[in-house]
Amino acid sequence: MSSNPIKLGIVGVGKIVRDQHLPALAKDRDYRLVAAASRHGKVEDIPNFPTIDAMLDAMPQLEAVSLCMPPQFRYDAARTALVAKKHVFLEKPPGATVSEVEDLKALAAANGVCLFASWHSRYAPAVEAARAFLGSTRIRSAAINWKEDVRRWHPNQEWIWAAGGFGVFDPGINALSIATHILPPMFISSAELDFPENRAAPIAAHIAFRTSNGLPVTMELDWRQTGPQSWDILADTEAGSMVLSGGGSKLAIDGRIVHEEPEAEYPMLYRRFAEIVRAGVSDVDLAPLQHVADAFMLRKRNVVEAFFD
Repeated sequence: MSSNPIKLGIVGVGKIVRDQHLPALAKDRDYRLVAAASRHGKVEDIPNFPTIDAMLDAMPQLEAVSLCMPPQFRYDAARTALVAKKHVFLEKPPGATVSEVEDLKALAAANGVCLFASWHSRYAPAVEAARAFLGSTRIRSAAINWKEDVRRWHPNQEWIWAAGGFGVFDPGINALSIATHILPPMFISSAELDFPENRAAPIAAHIAFRTSNGLPVTMELDWRQTGPQSWDILADTEAGSMVLSGGGSKLAIDGRIVHEEPEAEYPMLYRRFAEIVRAGVSDVDLAPLQHVADAFMLRKRNVVEAFFD
């Protein structure tokens, strides 16, 4: 592909698109946003369509699409784009099931186009520093605490409570995307999921992992947090106590901040997507999604009081 801007269409114009995708694309010279498709939302100053099929039919010059609809609906849209030989950017989580995304990987390869699973939290500014620190020492134990207020971050988003909507694993998969990048390979040994009696997806999760060499890792997810929000990964190591906080934005060792920068996750995601499109490769890591699947497979289901947004 040439060095000209990639002609991009975006599908699913909701909160995450307005908050993150559009501002990132507006500043990125690697792209030209030429169309959008959404049942409800619209993007100003470009053609808008009700479906991805209508967009692809009307805009054959499109080279890539960014899919930002809920995960339950992403497979069909991705398949349509890949068969049309368009490169595909998948918002997180990349699909409702592991097998869906595996099929999309094969389909992308068969059609000579690129597929990108965009784990945005891996691009938080202190994640690579945390990975380097943990790689330089022996880890004794680790803990993941990801607790936030669903009313604040997902107002009126009913899809997250439906089957396939992930529930508290929608933010929790961000924690897993970081943990699978900075910690040794790990496996779930037990999982307790709290389901509100009026919802199909969990509002909290309590998970125990172990690594192949016996390292214990715990994870606490909760969507009922009020006040300050918690997005932390902690590790006890021979070189000191590590805290990666703020969703990966700040790294402290023994209480001393050693790395902190402004967040730029989505600009970096689109930079990576441009790299793989121009290199003709895909970037699809399924480890975070596999852990979510394993948690549901091994779960002990607890029913808690009804939740109302």
